Amino acid sequence: MRKWRRPVRTVRLRFTVLYGAMFLLSGIGLLVITNLVGLGGTRTSQSAPSGTPPVEPATLAAATDRITWLQTQLSDTHAAQSRQLLIGSAVALVVMGVVSVVLGRVIAGRVLRPLRMITAATRRISADNLHERLAAQGPADEVKDLADTIDELLERLESSFDAQRRFVANASHELRTPLATMRASLDVALAKPEPIPAQTAVLADRLRTELDQVDRLLEGFLTLARTQHGALADRTTLSLRQLANAALHARAADITSRHLAVDPAAAIDDSAWTQGNRTLLTRMIDNVIDNAITHNHQGGWIRLASTTGARTAQLVVETGGRVLDQEQVDSLVRPFQRLSADRTHSGTGSGLGLSIVAAIAAAHGGTLDLQARPEGGLRVAISLPAAAVPAEAAA
Repeated sequence: MRKWRRPVRTVRLRFTVLYGAMFLLSGIGLLVITNLVGLGGTRTSQSAPSGTPPVEPATLAAATDRITWLQTQLSDTHAAQSRQLLIGSAVALVVMGVVSVVLGRVIAGRVLRPLRMITAATRRISADNLHERLAAQGPADEVKDLADTIDELLERLESSFDAQRRFVANASHELRTPLATMRASLDVALAKPEPIPAQTAVLADRLRTELDQVDRLLEGFLTLARTQHGALADRTTLSLRQLANAALHARAADITSRHLAVDPAAAIDDSAWTQGNRTLLTRMIDNVIDNAITHNHQGGWIRLASTTGARTAQLVVETGGRVLDQEQVDSLVRPFQRLSADRTHSGTGSGLGLSIVAAIAAAHGGTLDLQARPEGGLRVAISLPAAAVPAEAAA
């Protein structure tokens, strides 16, 4: 004897029960309205017929005429009742049709609400918050299975992203040792007392330059991996003006050598403060200033400004130059993306500068906005969550 099993609660079963009940109720309502209209027609049919019948059927001919008159009146009454019933049924059908559509929309919305919640939560989850899960509650039906499947997919994606970031960080860290060994061997070879051929010296300088470039590239990889992995530690309140001042002061020689006109960072509103990791925010501002210096023409200009809102502190760095294509500018936030050599005038960049800036800003809950200026040049705007100005700074 087979054991009876309780039917599985599915979304299909719920739709069947809900819509079946809805249309059943609609049919009952239609019948009630039709019967009410029919009763009204019956009362009408029971009223005295119009006209004046003969007083007494004195003869057979008179009786025949009265029967004919009564049949005519009865036929007219039935026709009027049928028309009234048809009109009432049509009105009831229209009314119940509208009611059924409204009820169906409301019920379908309630049934599909979990799917809308799953869709909205899935859209909020990106590469920066793969640790979040839908964690749908409710009976074990198709909706719950869908949410659990998405959670499993997010878990696999998170593991894949973490493995990739760990690989980049570990590989970058391990490659530093052979690079340091190569640089030391090169310095030892050049430090020998005997004369060094000119070609060897030129080759050594070229190798040292390439080693420095690779070292900067590995440093960028490490910064990206650190920014994109885990929560930020050592948060402190920092001034965007002070960070910009420090970056400009450290690069004063490069600014002078390229004859760049720089608006002083002292003009930045000192109310632009944010909270975050000092090392990463310093690296972010340094990259923006480096980008403004390196990707600038000789004798160009750099302008710094800031704005502070109720929740956002923004640092804006603008540079002059030729007119740029906005689509190419948008791609600069991706690693290893550069504009044409006409703009860069330099092969020292690694293509990670602005991607690191975007990653650090995102890790602090901010955004990076790149805009090609209509008159030429680039506008870089970093928006970060605003922090209250410390009491000692305000004093």
